[in-house]
Amino acid sequence: GLIESWWGLLALPAAMLTGLAFGAVGMAATTYMRSWQDFDLITLVTMPMFLFSATFYPLDIYPEWLQTVARLSPLYHAVDLIRAFTLGIIDNSIVVHIAFLLGMVFVGLRIAGRRIEALLLK
Repeated sequence: GLIESWWGLLALPAAMLTGLAFGAVGMAATTYMRSWQDFDLITLVTMPMFLFSATFYPLDIYPEWLQTVARLSPLYHAVDLIRAFTLGIIDNSIVVHIAFLLGMVFVGLRIAGRRIEALLLK
């Protein structure tokens, strides 16, 4: 009884799209790592994104400038997309969230592919 709408079934593909988007960008980022110590930079990026992407608190409690920054966060788009499906709140913003995550997939895979090819041909 926690999910009252059939739209909630689309939360699973949305979660898979989220994983694919972050995986593609993560793979692209790791091609630039020089050693295992550079992986601390990933924590430096993901921690603020995790805290300010409306995962725990609504965006209304943040100042206006931080709300704008949070709306540019990829995790905000993923959280808002999955939240919309589970609550059954379907509007045009879903298309924006899906397009943003698909853009992350294509850009991340493109960069990772080019970098891996360049590293293998050295």
